[in-house]
Amino acid sequence: MGSESPTQIPFIDFCSDPGALEPGSVGWSLLCQEVRAALEMYGCFELAYDGLPVQLRDDMFEAMKRLFDLPLETKLKNYSTKIYHGYIGQSDVVPLYESLGVEDASRLDAARAFTDLMWPEGNPWFCDTLKSLSERMWELENLVRRMIYDSYGAGKYCELDVENSSSIFRVMKYKAPEQGEESAMGLVAHTDKNLITVLCPNEVEGLQVQSKAGHWIHLTPRNASFIVMMGDAFKAWSNGRLHPAKHRVVMSGDKERFSFGVFSMPKEEVTIEVPPELVDRDHPLLFKPFQYMDYVSFYYSTDDGMNKENALEIYAGV
Repeated sequence: MGSESPTQIPFIDFCSDPGALEPGSVGWSLLCQEVRAALEMYGCFELAYDGLPVQLRDDMFEAMKRLFDLPLETKLKNYSTKIYHGYIGQSDVVPLYESLGVEDASRLDAARAFTDLMWPEGNPWFCDTLKSLSERMWELENLVRRMIYDSYGAGKYCELDVENSSSIFRVMKYKAPEQGEESAMGLVAHTDKNLITVLCPNEVEGLQVQSKAGHWIHLTPRNASFIVMMGDAFKAWSNGRLHPAKHRVVMSGDKERFSFGVFSMPKEEVTIEVPPELVDRDHPLLFKPFQYMDYVSFYYSTDDGMNKENALEIYAGV
């Protein structure tokens, strides 16, 4: 295999052995190592998980179409002073892309506030769908995170770190290319800045992941699967072991693409710091402690961040 280019990312099945999802079991230990290996080598994996009903995800895709059909002035009300927390769209760089975000949407008050902002007359069905779905996806994120911590022998930090985390539930739409165009960039190549991203795409393809060797892998996800991706913040926490997956969206054909996902991140006042267990003679300390939003602000600054492949090393490297 040595020089061959990978054609797919790892697929991990959380459904085949329910007992393997019990921390401390033999199956759990094996699954943790499988997750860790995928994230160290590829920075992502495809996941089969039955803790989220297919009907619920179908309801969200149906609701998203109505949401994106709202007038632009309504969608622009989804505003936040925090980078990547509110509405994104109408960009000359990625004109096909449009997205909205809800912070901590698993909380009823947050889900209701967003719903009432979009539909002042009320839309309880959307509110319930948003809350239920984000709650289930946050549980899945927590499960994957616990596996990562346990695989490194750092499980004692997991509960507190989850408590010190927040999430953004984002809905994303990619328009089809203009007539006559064979393909067009839906989202430029990047790594996520956060901890973990759990994505749920519809049946329209377009997501591509770059291997460590620089080859682009075109993803064709199985029906009702999820994509788990590492971000820069978890690379720092793991002392460089976890690999942030560089990815992009390339649109072709005549169908719109929809996806939604949960993006977890440390709360603003929390410091990202490498656990002592992950520093030894073979793994000297690579990153100094830093706050997540300070790094995000640095990354998106005009002069220093987005144009640098190694922004994390520049900002927080020892």
